[in-house]
Amino acid sequence: MALGNTHQSYGSLSKTLHWATALSILALIPLGIIANGLPFDTSEELARKAFLFSIHKTLGVTVFLLALIRIGWMITQPKPAPLHPERRLETFAAEMVHWALYGALVLVPLSGWIHHAATTGFAPIWWPFGQNLPLVPKSEEVAHLFAGLHIVFERVLVIALVLHIAGASKHRILDKDGTLARMLPRGGTVPPAPQRADSAAQHILPPLAAIAAFVLAIGVGNALGVFHGKDAAPVAQAELAEVTSDWQVESGTLAITVSQLGAPVTGQFEQWTAEIAYDPDTQTGATTVTVAIPSLTLGSVTGQALGAEFFDATTHPTAVFTAEITPAPNGAEAPLVATGTLSLKGTEMPLTLPFDLNLTDGLAEVSGSVTVQRLDFGIGPSYPDEASVGFVVEISVALTARQQDS
Repeated sequence: MALGNTHQSYGSLSKTLHWATALSILALIPLGIIANGLPFDTSEELARKAFLFSIHKTLGVTVFLLALIRIGWMITQPKPAPLHPERRLETFAAEMVHWALYGALVLVPLSGWIHHAATTGFAPIWWPFGQNLPLVPKSEEVAHLFAGLHIVFERVLVIALVLHIAGASKHRILDKDGTLARMLPRGGTVPPAPQRADSAAQHILPPLAAIAAFVLAIGVGNALGVFHGKDAAPVAQAELAEVTSDWQVESGTLAITVSQLGAPVTGQFEQWTAEIAYDPDTQTGATTVTVAIPSLTLGSVTGQALGAEFFDATTHPTAVFTAEITPAPNGAEAPLVATGTLSLKGTEMPLTLPFDLNLTDGLAEVSGSVTVQRLDFGIGPSYPDEASVGFVVEISVALTARQQDS
């Protein structure tokens, strides 16, 4: 069998790429459905769910690369002519479905890959390229958008795949012609296809119709709200009272980093307040930091982190750190420490936060970090080992505060 195509038949490379892609897709779709439906209430369940998703993602990247190779090869090869060119509507529909399949084979895995790169945590891709993509920022908005596009494009793929199989079956069972045989590994002898002279419109209309189908699918998906992040039920935000402080926070970040399946996952709380009293002359003071737990974003595991097993944001919507500020002991890594109590998820534990302070003309720049044990606060008790979720959680803070007039 020849490697390349002819006007009468497909070559061995086209057939290999076709069936390799087909088998991968037929494995990917049920694998994704099964993985998505699995629970993750325990460490073992989370590990199993993540393992299946890693297979799904890795196989998806493989399909993406296969699709690019297949499309590149298709462009360089002649395409066998349809056996029934007089059936213009049927021929148009078949070519439109082919274009929709080609587009979906690229867009489905690519949108999933971008969604993976835009977020952090959960089920790494087993490829040497790393978990990020050029020009793709870590962004919840980008992640939600491409998660929605992944769903929409997957529906287009399934519909196109069903139509493609139905068309091949019709040719095999009803027409009893050689259309399907031309793509089989050992297709046998196929009668020569009638020659036809296609107009420019006949060449351009099927891909345009396929593009229109994708646009329509995106419109329907938008109307159904698939781009708005429905991975978990929304958690009501905690209302934080405004604070009047000797030092008013102008900007800052409050972040946490956890280890999931051996990989670090970093997120941050968007809403928090800090009441600060500090005397630069004595280097002493006090602070009370109140955090709105439901404002946490933690990549792809945000919904899980806010659930009852972990932060339980509905029952415990705030955390409070109350501390005295003093100079650090000699030899400490940071010049100042905030020593006090962290109240989180109904549990109070002592906490000492070392931090650096850069003070210039009444403007203070503060940065520091500390680690805590999640199990001390009853966070993730169903995950008693570190194979899925690490015990240690790093809390880091960076803020800029301006001294207020007396």
